[in-house]
Amino acid sequence: MSENNKLSGAAKASYGLGAVGKDMVYMLSASYVLYYFQDILGVSAAAMGVILMVARVFDAFNDPVMGAIVGKTKTKWGKFRPWLLIGTVTNAIVLYLMFTAPPTLSGSGLVTYAAVTYILWGVTYTMMDIPYWSMIPAFTEGGKEREGLTTLARSCAGVGSAIISIVTVMSVAALGRMFGGQGLTDREIERVGFSYFTLVVAVLFVVFTVICCINVKEKSTVDMKTASIGEMFRALIQNDQAMAVVVAIVIVNCSIYITSNLVIYFFKYDFGGVKWRDAYTLFSTFGGGMQILAMMILYPFLRRFFTSIKIYFISMGMAIAGYISLLILASTAMDNVYILFIPGFFIFAANGMLSVITTVFLANTVDYGELKNNRRDESVIFSMQTFVVKLASGVSAFIAALALQVLSLSNDTAEAATEIDYSVGVEAVQKMGLRMTMTIIPIIGVVFAIFWFKKKYILTDEKIEEITAEIASRK
Repeated sequence: MSENNKLSGAAKASYGLGAVGKDMVYMLSASYVLYYFQDILGVSAAAMGVILMVARVFDAFNDPVMGAIVGKTKTKWGKFRPWLLIGTVTNAIVLYLMFTAPPTLSGSGLVTYAAVTYILWGVTYTMMDIPYWSMIPAFTEGGKEREGLTTLARSCAGVGSAIISIVTVMSVAALGRMFGGQGLTDREIERVGFSYFTLVVAVLFVVFTVICCINVKEKSTVDMKTASIGEMFRALIQNDQAMAVVVAIVIVNCSIYITSNLVIYFFKYDFGGVKWRDAYTLFSTFGGGMQILAMMILYPFLRRFFTSIKIYFISMGMAIAGYISLLILASTAMDNVYILFIPGFFIFAANGMLSVITTVFLANTVDYGELKNNRRDESVIFSMQTFVVKLASGVSAFIAALALQVLSLSNDTAEAATEIDYSVGVEAVQKMGLRMTMTIIPIIGVVFAIFWFKKKYILTDEKIEEITAEIASRK
């Protein structure tokens, strides 16, 4: 490849910047929309659970549709960048509206507002996300350049997610006090703060994407094929190993997402204290860093000594150990956030390694499917990864919201006691119910995934070598 055709540093940096903004808005929505509407605005947890599950499942089915639309687009700016820009601007607007609900709304009006804005947010995010990842072949030459850019973008996406995990709670409180005026309750401060914080994130999102669109030029027209829902299910039915991996991904992600949806409630209503926001931010910072380190360092280190399948079981064992230690520590009078780093290490490190391992396992099922069906369903198999992650996200949000409804855990429960230490107004049975939902249900899911995977998955390293050799002999 000639020097003139190589991707410039500015183009690489701009594409990575786009990933930072994209995952900032995703993490803000994924981590805080339930908390915003249920805890701050008082929408029924049951209603929010249904909204989140229906919207995420609909969004998962919407991916192939958006892929087909983008694939048929022809403009002088290419097929990807117009949708990337349109999707970003509309998603930023909807994001701001979603976290700036009119104060006059209440009851069914507020539920309707939450449903409409969240569904629209999912649709517009897909409008931007599909062309962002699909455009890589249109401005790279393939090989190491393409692989390197994909790795860079994934790393930058992790940075965007980490930024939101670390700064949101403290920034919301600070902005709420700055712009909210005097005499506001803590809930009103958070409401105002979320509106201003979301505005900042939305503006950065648009700016980063504009920079990406300006500096990243589509060099070629590429055929874009997005798997349909029918193709996905046919691939699953005809590839038992893909089915084994997909079911494991759904169960494991559901387990982990239940905890991540409820952790802010744990710090606010159980761990408590005047400085619960500081503790939550510190824990989130540690967890995000541990997850990235597990992906980049711990997994490659363990891979020197163990197969991917063994590391999978090690990760699952670490997750169970983390949940058990979290339940034990949370059930004591412990008030030191640093002690929670112990379960945090096991849970976040396991999650980081599992995100890498499941991608490896999916790649293995592509080779297996080619051997079994004489057809290489690479695009179909990897399209399923996004589909099942969104499906798991919806199901876990529903379970978390249902738990909040049953436990009657919200601002309304606690603020009668105090607006400084919310844990004072929460009964012991509510705290224990929250702890058990965050730990026991995920443990059950992880244990099921262990036995399922052990029984169904057969693609050992030796088996993959045999398959690779058999495929090569056919050509």
